[in-house]
Amino acid sequence: MTCIGFLSVAPVIEGSMSSYVADAVAALEAFDVEYETTPMGTIIEAEDSEELFAATHAAHEAVGEQTDRVSTFLKIDDKRTVDQQARDKVDAVEEHLGRAARSDAAEGGD
Repeated sequence: MTCIGFLSVAPVIEGSMSSYVADAVAALEAFDVEYETTPMGTIIEAEDSEELFAATHAAHEAVGEQTDRVSTFLKIDDKRTVDQQARDKVDAVEEHLGRAARSDAAEGGD
């Protein structure tokens, strides 16, 4: 089974947060998870919720080591009867659409 999470970790500061976010993403490397960072957060796939929680806790702590306030959002889809990856969920939507689930502008079109 795969536990899929959406994680957003950020310090509560003014200015750029990219170096803090990079630290949070780097912290995921110590865990048996697959991940993809997007502009709004990171999609994480783990075998179970225990591994997902451990990885997201490490990401939260990596940001918290450098600042006195951290905002963390975690959304979990723990579908326990089916082994499904995050890409499978997107593929299902694209099958219904009959095309990629993004606009032409997102692909560099006009």
